[in-house]
Amino acid sequence: MVSIGLQVRKVLGIVMDDGGERIVKRIGSIREVPAEAWNRLAVSDPATANPFVSHAFLKALEDAGTTGERAGWLPQHIVISDAAGTVEAVMPLYVKSHSQGEYVFDHGWADAFHRAGGRYYPKLQTAVPFTPVPGPRLLVGQSEDREQRERLLVGAALATAEEFDASSFHITFPTEAEWHHLGEMGLLRRTGQQFHWINAGYETFDDFLGSLASRKRKMVRKEREDVRASGFSIVAIQGAEISEAHWDAMYDFYVDTGSRKWGRPYLNRRFFSLLGEAMADRCLLVMAFDGKRPVAGALHLIGGDCLYGRYWGALGYVPCLHFELCYYRAIDYAIRHRLARVEAGAQGEHKLARGYVPVTTYSLHWFRDPRLAAGVARYLEEERRAVAAANAELAAFAPYKKLADAEQD
Repeated sequence: MVSIGLQVRKVLGIVMDDGGERIVKRIGSIREVPAEAWNRLAVSDPATANPFVSHAFLKALEDAGTTGERAGWLPQHIVISDAAGTVEAVMPLYVKSHSQGEYVFDHGWADAFHRAGGRYYPKLQTAVPFTPVPGPRLLVGQSEDREQRERLLVGAALATAEEFDASSFHITFPTEAEWHHLGEMGLLRRTGQQFHWINAGYETFDDFLGSLASRKRKMVRKEREDVRASGFSIVAIQGAEISEAHWDAMYDFYVDTGSRKWGRPYLNRRFFSLLGEAMADRCLLVMAFDGKRPVAGALHLIGGDCLYGRYWGALGYVPCLHFELCYYRAIDYAIRHRLARVEAGAQGEHKLARGYVPVTTYSLHWFRDPRLAAGVARYLEEERRAVAAANAELAAFAPYKKLADAEQD
């Protein structure tokens, strides 16, 4: 941590390094950075583009008021420019007054620090708010001096922690490469678990079914037949086909699910309209209709090589409809469009039986108080081992054919 900490009081303002003169500053809104400049750094490879770190997605969150001081997500994004004003690196950063909407849980740390006489909030968070989707967090583009730019971004975050008297700095759902780079700089490393579907080069959904063990294959077919028997029509809606009426329905579904699971949904109705205005070509709605009445829906976002499942809801319970809209239709879309994987969001061991396999997710953490840092470091060492063991155990229960089963088929 020392190598980063030495830069804390120097890093905001004009900095001289091996790359020459650089200007490091904080901004209160992503609107202060041109979309072209932000996206040039966020999307270093269009083939693997992640829509959630795009300028449009983060701006929609801000413009809708779902982030901001009143929401407890105060933007303080970091921007690095060269002497000529060309933006060279950016990092989303928020000052947070709570731990909601993160999906990497630190409530236990906050409680322990409070009981020890400390104050955990405010804290700093580099993340995509309300979005447990792995992706780049330190946006430096395809640069030869990537490590130096990353150091400057992290140093600026720690300087911000000093200024706001924040207890800690957290980076949630970064890439594995960032996890390794920044861990080597001194940030504490944490792991977690999600379930993703991996495309093994299937040509059709039936090819995917053929890769499953017999019992699981029958289960999937029965679940899909149960949905067909309901009599609902299921429609995929994308791009310009998505209307405000569709967003009205999707928001109702989202609120219903959020009310049942979390108590208070994080997003508002305006966000969905702004998302549609800015990123309709990246939005895929899969909706079930009873006649002309929408009764359930799932919202997915389309990336360069991945379909991201985000929100789901229904006006009533229909057996297996959730699996159909969120998982099976997503798999079918990914196969037809030759996407590498489907990421279906946080948690959910029930996804395993439907072809989704456990994968490791990552986060990074820094604490101003050395006592808290030492305690969390010990905890994370044990937790990483437990996560690795759980992933290995669950992978053994994946529904795919074992060698003996394949030979019998």
